Amino acid sequence: MKTLRTHRARATVVALSAGALVLTACSSGAGEGAKDDQGRKEAESQRAQIAFGDAKASTGPAEAVPGAAPGGTIKVYQRDTYDHLDPAQIYVSDEGTLSTLIFRRLTSYHLDNDGKYTVVGDLATDSGKSTDGGRTWTYTLKKGLKFENGQPITSKDIRHTFERQFANFISNGPTYVQRWLADAEGNEYRKLLPGGPYGGKHLPDSVLETPDESTVRFHFKKPVGDLPYALAMAGYAVVPEKGDTKERYDKNPVSSGPYKIAPGSFKSGKGMSLVKNANWDPKTDITRHQYVDKFDIQFGVSYPDSTQRLMSDSADNKAAISFNNQVDAASLQQVANDPDVKKRSTSGYQPYVGAINFNMSRLKDKKVREAIAHAIPIQAILDAYGTPGGGELAGSYISPTLTGHKDIDPYGKLKKPMGDVEKAKQLLKEAGKVGMKLTFAYTNAPEPQKYSVAVADNLRKAGFDVQNKDLPSDTYYDIIGKVNNQFDIYPSAWGADWPSSLTVIPPVYDGRQIQDNAPNYSHYNNPAVNKEIDRISQLTDQKQAAHDWFALGEKILKEDLPQLPTFYYKQVQLHGSHVGGVVNNDIISSVDPTKLYVKK
Repeated sequence: MKTLRTHRARATVVALSAGALVLTACSSGAGEGAKDDQGRKEAESQRAQIAFGDAKASTGPAEAVPGAAPGGTIKVYQRDTYDHLDPAQIYVSDEGTLSTLIFRRLTSYHLDNDGKYTVVGDLATDSGKSTDGGRTWTYTLKKGLKFENGQPITSKDIRHTFERQFANFISNGPTYVQRWLADAEGNEYRKLLPGGPYGGKHLPDSVLETPDESTVRFHFKKPVGDLPYALAMAGYAVVPEKGDTKERYDKNPVSSGPYKIAPGSFKSGKGMSLVKNANWDPKTDITRHQYVDKFDIQFGVSYPDSTQRLMSDSADNKAAISFNNQVDAASLQQVANDPDVKKRSTSGYQPYVGAINFNMSRLKDKKVREAIAHAIPIQAILDAYGTPGGGELAGSYISPTLTGHKDIDPYGKLKKPMGDVEKAKQLLKEAGKVGMKLTFAYTNAPEPQKYSVAVADNLRKAGFDVQNKDLPSDTYYDIIGKVNNQFDIYPSAWGADWPSSLTVIPPVYDGRQIQDNAPNYSHYNNPAVNKEIDRISQLTDQKQAAHDWFALGEKILKEDLPQLPTFYYKQVQLHGSHVGGVVNNDIISSVDPTKLYVKK
């Protein structure tokens, strides 16, 4: 799923977990500065279904950014180097943000100057035409499309893009389309085209059809209502049939967007430069601009470092920004209280919802899980990530950024965010489990280290014998991802790959997905829920599906309580005073790099 890497997150193959940015979120903000309640207002406005655009909505060029002028260089501060540049290997959000500048795919999200999002045709003339009850989707390529080397982009390249997804060396990107084409779960989809197209074999026309140079047709065995969303993921950007260097492509990809990687500029751990792609035609692109001459990207700049540089607004920092670094927790209050700095900030939701997992293999008594839920001080958890701006207390498994979200609070956590120890004590006594041992695991990152004290204290007051266990950050998800782990409760976070709960409920709560390293960290398995997941997954009415997904999530929370939601993730970002066109893009959960320009 769409993903951003942060100190509190990590991406998985199926979707994001724990804070790694995905391709969804909601919030806004521009040069006027981040407003404290603007993110929630924008999130609420975005709950309406994002429309699938027709040919008119997909025709370029993109509308001009007010005040924008061409020219100049923008310095970009990034904490993490880019591990992957092959689009098929991209599944974390910082790489996803970069991809918007250098890669194009069949569909994309158009963010207009009024803040409205539409799924549009990117390489395709529209967002797709569905027939056969959602089992067949047809795309027609726009005319005049080229790679950075001048080579035309044709249906053969699109076919190759999807066929290479079945190769074994592609192991980090999204797998939605592959699994839908193969009608398979997990890694079973690879059996449809073992090794990919490199041995001369191809997917049959009954699965993926390219009858001419401009037509691409997907055939699925079951209805797929979310295909236009999925195709807009960074992982499905076009890769040329001629020029695919397999594993080596990950360090030297071919651009199809407005910018290309300057030859020889990518140095892992140090930096890279993006320069204009002369073969990008703005008339074919409704979503991107090419104002800046060059992006000078520097790796290894920590959140506190980039925050201080951008707050200073001195020298080179005036024309500087970070695509993904957020204001560090310790500086949030300072940013909020300094008008000169605040006006150079943007804020918004990330797609993640934090949660405390209850290991259902060990905590079988729901009353015990309820006692834990009432005791946990979710305010202390949120405070560890910084306020204001670090997040918002959660009552649901579904983020405010997703269609179908409603404000609920079935366990009264929003009313008593520091926990209700007396209620917890009563429930534990009723369960006959006073004094039971409870192993509480968490990562040794600064934030969990901080809030773990308050969580354990409340649980002890409620009558639990709490055993704290801090785990290494770099292997945390590997450890809690084991089905036979020895922990009772442990935190995680999950974010949607696109604005649909299809990318939240099935991966996290489908009991048939319980396996090592799968995101069903609570080992939750309810056959009735599994059956409902299958039903909703095949709905082609997106509004009905959104309603039903939220209802199912609410049912899981109220009736079974496999997790306690803690907070909805948010972030604040800064930019220098000479950078214009700065807006938060809810889909990529970062500033939108395609709209940036250097002020004259």
